[in-house]
Amino acid sequence: MASDPKTVPTDIDPRHLLEAVSDERRRSDALRLLDIVGEVTGAKPEVWGDSIIGFGRYAYRYASGRSGEWMRVGFAARARSLSVYLMDGCLGYGDDPEVSALLERLGPHKTGKACLYITRLDRVDEAVLRELIGRSWRAPAIGEEPARDRGDG
Repeated sequence: MASDPKTVPTDIDPRHLLEAVSDERRRSDALRLLDIVGEVTGAKPEVWGDSIIGFGRYAYRYASGRSGEWMRVGFAARARSLSVYLMDGCLGYGDDPEVSALLERLGPHKTGKACLYITRLDRVDEAVLRELIGRSWRAPAIGEEPARDRGDG
């Protein structure tokens, strides 16, 4: 029997959560990123679990039969970096020359399958970051079912 997901939307105020980040630079960067992602997506932010700020939602179903709901784009202010979650998975495959070119222009960062790790927002090109967020927002997410709810309408 599958267990219920642990990371689900909550009633926590996203700005209040980020204002409580103890490191001044990380807090400032996270509040700026909250504004950037909101501007790019047009969606209302929600806190997922106790630390992730998500924008929009989509339903997913994997070949294994596992299904659920997840944010379309999100981020978290972690101790070492901002973790930006781009759910279309474009970051982990390296086979999209446009994404590769954007990442080359972004500035200092690391990537995972669906994560972009940024240590300082002032060291990356904001226009490139906005483009990456926008591309992910518009693209189908990993495992996404056809009916979409982006949270922007």
